[in-house]
Amino acid sequence: MTRYYQPDGHLHGVIVACQRDDGRWLLIRRSATVPAPLQICFPGGGIDAGEDQETAVVREMWEELDAVVVPVQCVWHYRSPERNLTLWGWLADLQSPILTPNPDEVHEILWLSAAEAVRHPDALPNTDAFLAALLKAI
Repeated sequence: MTRYYQPDGHLHGVIVACQRDDGRWLLIRRSATVPAPLQICFPGGGIDAGEDQETAVVREMWEELDAVVVPVQCVWHYRSPERNLTLWGWLADLQSPILTPNPDEVHEILWLSAAEAVRHPDALPNTDAFLAALLKAI
């Protein structure tokens, strides 16, 4: 896996939030073979060279879940103080009625309420901050 460092020296990535009509959010349990193995998070990944955020949102959802999405709005930005990592959190409309996890990247698909996602013992750090930004935006 080639990682593309942006001109600021950081890896930039997108995370993607899709909400069902019942208010639950799409999260995944990462596969055992990726960084932060078996942790719970929103789907997403790195922004490739020459790619804008919206294109990365669409590509990552397709790669991880065979999902078609329409990016709606960037609602969150995070720049890690410890690592060369910058994340952009997006709200997107899920167009695919069926999701098929790519086993190389996704171990399990989860539909969680905001409270369940924040309290989940395997949730990645900053899940709460991204969810707060989502709830403020919708």
